[in-house]
Amino acid sequence: MQVNSERFLQDLHDLRQFGASGVGKGVVRPAFSPADIAAREWLAERMRAAGLEPRFDAVGNLFGLAEGRSLLMGSHSDSQPEGGWLDGALGVVMALEVARASQEAGGPAVSVANFQDEEGRLGVTTGSAIWAGHLPLDRADALTDSAGVSFAQARAGMAHLAGERIDPARFTGFVECHIEQGPWLHEAGEAIGVVTDIVGIRDMTVTMEGEQNHAGTTPMHRRRDAFQALSAFNTALNDRLRNIVTPQSVWTIGHVSLHPGAHSIVPGRVTFSMQWRDGDSTRLKRMEDVIRQTAAEIAAEHGMTLSFSGMLGLEPVAMDPALRAALSAAATELVPGRWRDMQSGALHDATNVAALMPAAMMFVPSIGGISHAFTEDTAEDDLVAGLNVMARALPALANVR
Repeated sequence: MQVNSERFLQDLHDLRQFGASGVGKGVVRPAFSPADIAAREWLAERMRAAGLEPRFDAVGNLFGLAEGRSLLMGSHSDSQPEGGWLDGALGVVMALEVARASQEAGGPAVSVANFQDEEGRLGVTTGSAIWAGHLPLDRADALTDSAGVSFAQARAGMAHLAGERIDPARFTGFVECHIEQGPWLHEAGEAIGVVTDIVGIRDMTVTMEGEQNHAGTTPMHRRRDAFQALSAFNTALNDRLRNIVTPQSVWTIGHVSLHPGAHSIVPGRVTFSMQWRDGDSTRLKRMEDVIRQTAAEIAAEHGMTLSFSGMLGLEPVAMDPALRAALSAAATELVPGRWRDMQSGALHDATNVAALMPAAMMFVPSIGGISHAFTEDTAEDDLVAGLNVMARALPALANVR
């Protein structure tokens, strides 16, 4: 089987034109945006031209189906509000090229998946979560984005394409290629990462409410300042979590809203996101306990009332050993000494699909470890190396049941 690297790279660059940002190779292609829908329709035609049957389900997931039972490969093509050209798109286009080349050579049957809203405009890996049964459609439809648009309203923009759910039983397994989105492969000069497991994630919103007052006339000792409480919480949390985490554990306050948000007013309320990730479910729970306890203590010290939203999250997921072994053997053959086993600190659609069938992931390097930014990029030699490793592994991948 001979993959066509020029055709593969051309498809990647053609896909980049949908939602091109005008800044480097960046794209603006959020889920259900006009650019996202146009990209999916274009990909459906590329699948058709490759001899696959393109099918959309009710929530915008796109499948290019081979005849009979097949291996499923793919990722997603939606982007962050300011996204890179390869995040997700690489996995879809690589799957398309492997499926096309295998069909041309009379090789194993490969189908292609392009999941919707992986980037979480309206949820967390929303399209694959619905397909896997983790997220009921009625609950998904009630999710809203930052502008208040619901998932039900957003997916109505694809109603003309919507079809029935694709039966997961027609697939033997799932393999997803992705850029690493971190620095390890690039800094080590390595070409391939074979994913051992995907970390679990917890995400909730915390609100502390004190007292709004005049910024010029309220003495410092009389203030119940919401921002000062947040600052104290962040400092205390970083100190306390160090006692229970590993170097792979991460936690982030990524969004902060101060009320009323004026120069001359002591803020009376702060609402902020709190997210943490780890590969161990027990440690995730210990981190949660520390976060909640620390917030309660800081709120009491600063005269704040405290509330927490419901918590979203996914459990850590181990990748299938047999699929991993196939990727490792191909990497050993094609890039000896330039690949590693590694954990994924980012969520991917494979997290959800692993509940339905054996699943595995492979990474290629991200230049400078940059992703979720217009400057995201990967050397074309590394993109092609990933394609070749995936193609070499295909016979073994297709034999896993």
